[in-house]
Amino acid sequence: MEFALVTASLSTALVLSNAASILLAASQLKRRTTIERPAGKSPAVSIVIPSRGVEPFTQETLERAFSLDWPRYELIFCVAHGDDPVVRLIRAAIGRFPKVPARLLIGDDRVSANPKLNNCIKGWEAARHNWVVLADSNVLMPGDYVQHLMAAWRTDTGLVCSTPIGSRPEGFWAEVECAFLNTLQARWQYAGEALGLGFAQGKSMLWNKPMLDANGGIRALAAEIAEDAAATKLVNRLGLRVNLVAAPFEQPLGRRTLGTIWSRQARWARLRRVTFPRFFAPEILTGAVVPLMLALVAAASAGFSLPPVAIAVLAAFYLPECALAWSKGWHLSPRAVAAMIARDLMLPAMWARGWLGGAVDWRGNAMIIGTKAAELEETPSRA
Repeated sequence: MEFALVTASLSTALVLSNAASILLAASQLKRRTTIERPAGKSPAVSIVIPSRGVEPFTQETLERAFSLDWPRYELIFCVAHGDDPVVRLIRAAIGRFPKVPARLLIGDDRVSANPKLNNCIKGWEAARHNWVVLADSNVLMPGDYVQHLMAAWRTDTGLVCSTPIGSRPEGFWAEVECAFLNTLQARWQYAGEALGLGFAQGKSMLWNKPMLDANGGIRALAAEIAEDAAATKLVNRLGLRVNLVAAPFEQPLGRRTLGTIWSRQARWARLRRVTFPRFFAPEILTGAVVPLMLALVAAASAGFSLPPVAIAVLAAFYLPECALAWSKGWHLSPRAVAAMIARDLMLPAMWARGWLGGAVDWRGNAMIIGTKAAELEETPSRA
């Protein structure tokens, strides 16, 4: 009986911590509304967009970047290789929107094993303005994109960023990716911010260029394999904070497969493990699998029926997640709970894989992630 009490208590604690993280995230998040431009003179902004390859929503994300409601901004597109098919689309977009200052820079500065950072170097150094946004090419920028980033800047801020919110999924596995991005990863990131543990996400990052240049510039982000991890540590060393936008930006997903989700999420798991191992270690407890197993063991030890216990634990986990998505206007479908269950079944294997080294593909760049950060190195891609 004592064993059943201990396991039941542990399960309850995990269920309550899950609910607490949702409440904390909800306290930081707002449903998307339009932010008007600030009165008076607005600072000029440079938006650096590293690009590679053509994706289903590339045309739309390009057009959104040229349609921002900000009086003074420039777009700097960075592509590593001139034969990349996205070059043609970028040049066509620049031609269609002649009133928006925009440039395409081609070349690769090998300062790190991070191909995205290498691609951004030339854009950062070419930026004309003191405020610079590093924005992934698959971010669906709203018209008030810059306003949301600027609104999150405070006097003690060193960096403002936004986690991606998955939208427009096609098929079940894209729903699973929404479950990863939205009510799991975004939720825990905003819960961390509520606890004073804000950390960067590389999808959209607003920097004060003079501040970063005074502390090593963009090349300082090569200190870690992931530029957002290096950014978090740099900002923390300066005694400043990483702030998140109140309403994060969309990333349209389209169709996904189990293989693409596993590859991407396993890569991110290994990157988190080598950059923040103490935070990665308890990730095994964030899904429903561990508390469910503990609850079932406790129920079996105490002689209770197992199905009602399983239903109660799953309801306690997933109904608050659904409520969070609904309250913030994120994607929510009848398959959401099934997608969350599939996600949580993947988490233990993904967590275990995170502790192992091996090759990963990073948008066509093959990389070796070892068991320690010092063992990371880039290798020629076979993609």
